[in-house]
Amino acid sequence: MTCASRALVHAAWLTALAALPLGAGAVMPSTFGPVVGNAVLCRSHLENKYFYSYLETAFGKSYKHEGGAFWFKTPDTTLFGVEVKEVWVSDDTSELVFIGALTEAEPDKLADAVRNSVGIRYTVKDASKYPLRVSVPGSTIAYVNKKSKIYCSRYKPLPAG
Repeated sequence: MTCASRALVHAAWLTALAALPLGAGAVMPSTFGPVVGNAVLCRSHLENKYFYSYLETAFGKSYKHEGGAFWFKTPDTTLFGVEVKEVWVSDDTSELVFIGALTEAEPDKLADAVRNSVGIRYTVKDASKYPLRVSVPGSTIAYVNKKSKIYCSRYKPLPAG
């Protein structure tokens, strides 16, 4: 193979790699913990357009749009030392703006991980078999088939005027 042929093959490979969406084998961005972690803890302003853009840039197009949210697969990501499988962010069809993450941990283990990582404690809200856990800032941890989701939701601000 000539030098020119090798250069063309190399250029073709680089072009093919550049055309792949980031979600196809994306690596967790270094900002994922601070950006998404603070959002699901209700320690950040919730602006769904910002989070949609952030997630699309980091993981590629959302894989589904249902329940008033865009859903993103988040391979090889963690929050508070717990594996995260998916993150969702609200669309504009609800009176709420929200962001959440589906984790591989049971709710009590996720609550412990958050407390150990950032010091936020969760209070169990009832004596049911699958109680919600809520923090003072308003973040919620809920059961999902022996695993958990953590999310923050807020009412949209009133329009200026």
